[in-house]
Amino acid sequence: MAHKVSFDLEKIKAKKGFICDMDGVIYHGNMLLPGVKEFVEWLTKENKRFLFLTNSSERSPRELSRKLSRLGLDVSEDHFYTSAMATAAFLKSQKPDGSAYVIGEAGLINALYDEGFYMNDVNPDYVVVGETSSYNWEKIEKATLLVSRGAKLIGANPDLSGPTEDGIVPATGALISPIVQASGKRAYFVGKPNPLMMRHAIRLLQVSVEDAMIIGDRMDTDIIAGIESEIETTLVLSGVTDLETVKEFPYRPTYIMNGVCDFTADC
Repeated sequence: MAHKVSFDLEKIKAKKGFICDMDGVIYHGNMLLPGVKEFVEWLTKENKRFLFLTNSSERSPRELSRKLSRLGLDVSEDHFYTSAMATAAFLKSQKPDGSAYVIGEAGLINALYDEGFYMNDVNPDYVVVGETSSYNWEKIEKATLLVSRGAKLIGANPDLSGPTEDGIVPATGALISPIVQASGKRAYFVGKPNPLMMRHAIRLLQVSVEDAMIIGDRMDTDIIAGIESEIETTLVLSGVTDLETVKEFPYRPTYIMNGVCDFTADC
């Protein structure tokens, strides 16, 4: 049975640019969500500007493009922007040619390399944490010691969890927590809801804030990012948030949909 949702489809469709989250909006892990293919076809047919903006730092735009290709979607690399790219760009602006000790996957490491950073596990400028499947005690211990000695602690995103086809799993916010607790140092998170990422997305889309729409499944990242950036928001219930969860927050999205399937048909 469909949820009781509230949206004005014509007003949403009138937007010129769409900033879409991926996990929980486009797919769960390796499972494409209902209506996504039709949604992407609609974006292309209507000549909408769109950007898939993900807090996941594991994959590069090329890998994300190929992942969608395997799932049956043809989306070029220039339609993706990740928290890894945002993190690398931020660190370059702070300390060009700096160094980092990284707990994360290739998408994060390569983004840092692309911005001129080098890897350093002795005396790095930064300890950078993103999603990873190779998280272990040795890396936690190393990161804690480096941060205690002066390295600045950076999180690619603040997400505590994320959806997969098997259920909810820990994300960067959870993985970085032991380092924060043990070192007594605060982490700075670059991904959503940090306005840095949203401003870059708007620049890439080349649309005004008034002509843009954020579509996401998280109240604590996607929706608050839109509110703080003065961009209208659409919450989809196909990820980690349900209607009961929405009530727990002191702010609300502009619209609520079951999923992007509501763009072209009933979910």
